[in-house]
Amino acid sequence: METRIANYRIIIEPEIQKGQKVYNAYCPTLGVADYGNSIEEVLKSIKDGIQLAIESLVDEGKEVPTDNIKEQVITSTEVTIPS
Repeated sequence: METRIANYRIIIEPEIQKGQKVYNAYCPTLGVADYGNSIEEVLKSIKDGIQLAIESLVDEGKEVPTDNIKEQVITSTEVTIPS
């Protein structure tokens, strides 16, 4: 079986749940999401979820989508919200 290495974009956002900060992680390319109590914890957890999603796609004979990280531009912009 041929193996490849792929990089996926992961978005991590903090959120307060029951007075405690947690971190939500999302991989938009695969639609995988998870959360953890620290950035390190959520990165490990989302990586496991990504691996599981990829294995499921391969088992089903489906194409595994990948991100082209080198060509993406990820940025933000500040706008004014009228009062």
